[in-house]
Amino acid sequence: MPSKLPPRKDKNRVPRQKRAIAPVHKDAERVAKVIARAGLGSRREIEDWIAEGRVAVNGTVLDTPAVTVTAADQIEVDGAPLPEKERTRLFLYHKPRGVVTTNRDPEGRTTLFEILPRGLPRLVSVGRLDLTSEGLLLLTNDGGLARVLELPETGWLRRYRVRAKGEIDQAKLDALLGGITVDGVAYGPIEATLDRAQGANAWLTVSLREGKNREVRNVLAALGMTVNRLIRVSYGPFQLGEVPEGGIEEVRTRILRDQIGEELAAAAGADFDGPLIEREIEEAPYRTGMQDEPARAPKRGAARPHRMDEGDGSPPPRGRGRREESDREVESRGTVADRKGREVKVERFISSRSEDDRPSRP
Repeated sequence: MPSKLPPRKDKNRVPRQKRAIAPVHKDAERVAKVIARAGLGSRREIEDWIAEGRVAVNGTVLDTPAVTVTAADQIEVDGAPLPEKERTRLFLYHKPRGVVTTNRDPEGRTTLFEILPRGLPRLVSVGRLDLTSEGLLLLTNDGGLARVLELPETGWLRRYRVRAKGEIDQAKLDALLGGITVDGVAYGPIEATLDRAQGANAWLTVSLREGKNREVRNVLAALGMTVNRLIRVSYGPFQLGEVPEGGIEEVRTRILRDQIGEELAAAAGADFDGPLIEREIEEAPYRTGMQDEPARAPKRGAARPHRMDEGDGSPPPRGRGRREESDREVESRGTVADRKGREVKVERFISSRSEDDRPSRP
């Protein structure tokens, strides 16, 4: 390992390949797309529901996903109409290790949607983080936005803090800017910086735009390194910042609109002017362990609003910083039991909204 690390090069050197993004049409659309955009599940899951006879259009149960619908059609899932469409919302979630980013897991492992605070809108994830990865995961109630943001064509940079075992130097990492092929899979340009050596391990910062399955792990394995910790710290303009492990924060509507931009919003069919539906928070069972006093249960709302970090988009400090108590909203901390009785650390928030973000009753 080198005793002196080279200075960090210019950031965001991973070239952006501008490609057109197919828009979400507002006329006739596949029924699975419409249901996914309502936040009930992924398109693949909904196609499975159709095969199971759980979806009906205008009273007729579907047996194929090859059906198009318009705004005039009445869609039902399990006998219930689609929920009232509210404005497009985005949440930043700090995924812990050991949590699966799916609705159900055939192996019985803890899933993300089992441990989210109850009372949030129906959410879908923007891409996934694998079981042993942690850090920033974007969640949205708009399936169209999720589809657009996870596409490589969007060109958003995903940045990771990585701890890996093995020897490496900056020259080998710089070669990744030209892309690499591993086991027949071609990976695009990757910017990787050797931050520091720590015994047999090294800490790296890795930035990429594609986000293929296990891309960071596979690429570093090809360089002789074994990843033993992988933390996503940013996704496009959104930063993990001080969101605690298991915590969730909502991006304010005006910030979300500005960061998404008109082009991506149009492609996603996003609606930033619709109502916010007020929901009751159903408190999950807490157990002692994270604090001495009983946790305060939030009564309404969703999550603490997120303010975009000002700066150059660098990864946050390695320490788990906390805001001062005077800067925080009503919160509850503790461990929550999932459906199988396993303990998972969580931290939940509600907050006062500005006038333009206050929810309206349905």
